[in-house]
Amino acid sequence: MAQETLAEEIPGVADDRPRRSIPARLRRPGLAVLAGLLLAAAFPPIGWWPLAPLSAAMLALILRERPWRGATGLGLLYGLAFCFPLFEGLRPVGIDAWLALSVFEALYFALLGTGVALATRLPGWPLWTAALWITEEFVRGRVPFGGFPWGRLAFSQTASPLTGLAPVGGAPLISFVTALIGGLLAAAALAVWGRREAAHATRTVALLLAGVLVLALAGLLVPRPTAGRQVTVAVVQGNVPRAGLDFLGQREAVLDNHARETHLLASEVRAGKVARPDIVIWPENSSDLDPYQDAQARQVIDAAVRDIGVPVLVGAVIDHGDGEHVENRGIVWDPKTGPGAYYVKRHPLPFGEYIPIFRSFLRKVITRFDMVGEFVKGKTRGSLQLGPVRIGDVICFEVAYDGLVRDVADAPLLVVQTNNATFGRTSLPPQQFAMSRLRAVEHGRTMVVASTSGISGIIAPDGKVLDRSAEFTPVLQVERVPLRSSRTLSDHLGATPEWVLALLGFAAAAVAAWRTRTSRGT
Repeated sequence: MAQETLAEEIPGVADDRPRRSIPARLRRPGLAVLAGLLLAAAFPPIGWWPLAPLSAAMLALILRERPWRGATGLGLLYGLAFCFPLFEGLRPVGIDAWLALSVFEALYFALLGTGVALATRLPGWPLWTAALWITEEFVRGRVPFGGFPWGRLAFSQTASPLTGLAPVGGAPLISFVTALIGGLLAAAALAVWGRREAAHATRTVALLLAGVLVLALAGLLVPRPTAGRQVTVAVVQGNVPRAGLDFLGQREAVLDNHARETHLLASEVRAGKVARPDIVIWPENSSDLDPYQDAQARQVIDAAVRDIGVPVLVGAVIDHGDGEHVENRGIVWDPKTGPGAYYVKRHPLPFGEYIPIFRSFLRKVITRFDMVGEFVKGKTRGSLQLGPVRIGDVICFEVAYDGLVRDVADAPLLVVQTNNATFGRTSLPPQQFAMSRLRAVEHGRTMVVASTSGISGIIAPDGKVLDRSAEFTPVLQVERVPLRSSRTLSDHLGATPEWVLALLGFAAAAVAAWRTRTSRGT
């Protein structure tokens, strides 16, 4: 269907085929919606990762040399079809939140559509359109309020051969290669449809498909990390009494659940059923009762930590001291000395953990904002000494931000503390776990994910999942994992690859716009 539909408006392609019954003005919009849905299916929980480059190829064909107004509209349709299923996990928060975020994020794809349409006018356009994907992800991951990088192409490829490229250039390189494969596939399709001389077309298609194959398998050639010294890690998923926004009203029960599971772990260690851990990880919000002020909460945590007899990383909500603001902390809790060093979440979730603008007005209009506390932003990175090992801690959706994870990737072990109770049994927990898997490979570190209600897990430096929990069930995970201190090329390069590719995409769109304007003037 795509061949017959697009052939009508692709320059250089003969149009002697019979017209379809679908009106011409609806064909490209329909294909844009289909391409967006295919991209959404490439992400967890479906996870059909080959659909991501296929979707990028379809978008390039749909937008090729289109007028900018039409391309912007087609890009918006593509974005809406992608974002609505991608963010369906926001339904428990509210249909309005789901719709608002989906529409807002789709606007970035409208701009991407304009850029891709312009860039396809240039020689070597698959390269420039791939760079434009990074331009879009660069902006979306930073603007506004620190950005929201959920749904980057790279996060669809965490179980694909492209994952192996993560230690080389991180998530931006994987996104770029995914889009470039799509561009080469689109160029191959054009070579077939163009009805050129058969031998020339065959050579062109063969070269393009060879490029696709080389890019797709390049990650398999990147050396895997070697094992270093080892440490035994335990993850406690205590579970919550019930899912939904009211989990914060279940504070005592959630804390008791994690304490109970830790006592169970201690009894199993004494019985010789499991190995004695060197460290234990509790999730974000495992104690929403401030243990510095609530004597009973402190006693519950102290008893559990002393029973297991090793340092525990405790996720807790702490009063900031002004009666209005709170902190989302990961606290090192020692069995002898109690609470010590801590990390405060540096990137609270806008409109989820704080309201960045129009707070008074929004709280009057949207009553659930009364439940949103004012979380302060931490100022220091989450590098903590937890017993015998230094850990790099990030909290919840901070794992989606390259820089926040890179800041702590010098630690031999990475930790993600998260609370997915509100979004349980939706698309968001598996998407977040996939991001953690990519980060393990990107930095060559064991990644430990601790969630109140799931998905918790332990991921080896090569991306292999050593343990993964179900949702809404108490779970204890104990694994002997490697610690590594060597840095990857991606760590050394930092944000440079993303900046270079993003600027390359912007420059390509600017040059194409200038050339188009000049040619029209002439």
